[in-house]
Amino acid sequence: MIVRTTSEIEDTEADIKTPNWRSKRIVLAKEGVGFSVHETTLYAGTVNDFWYANHIEAVFVTEGEGELLDKETGEIYQLAPGSLYLLNKHDKHQVRPKTDMRTVCVFNPPVTGREVHDENGVYPLIIEETTEGGEKSA
Repeated sequence: MIVRTTSEIEDTEADIKTPNWRSKRIVLAKEGVGFSVHETTLYAGTVNDFWYANHIEAVFVTEGEGELLDKETGEIYQLAPGSLYLLNKHDKHQVRPKTDMRTVCVFNPPVTGREVHDENGVYPLIIEETTEGGEKSA
């Protein structure tokens, strides 16, 4: 069993900070459970272009408001607490928070925590070998 709090993650290598957002990586690939979980806060007034070509992501909004743009169709969705969006087709999208927007994100395959968005907003696929129980294998 693993029990963590986001306060334990603050200011560690699992706490990723950018000018537009901050992501606390709560569960990562090294745990060996097949998904990762992040608490991500997107900052008000920012424009965030993402495309997870190698991952499926589900995003649940817990605080704040914003808009989600489907870059393929041009459709805009309003986001508020209780909204969930699932990028089940590796959808190119843009998130525009009107207020600071806190979300809980789940990625499959899980991220390792070492990924960095490229110029297209894509995370590379990094596979991390684990053993049963989530320990890294040698």
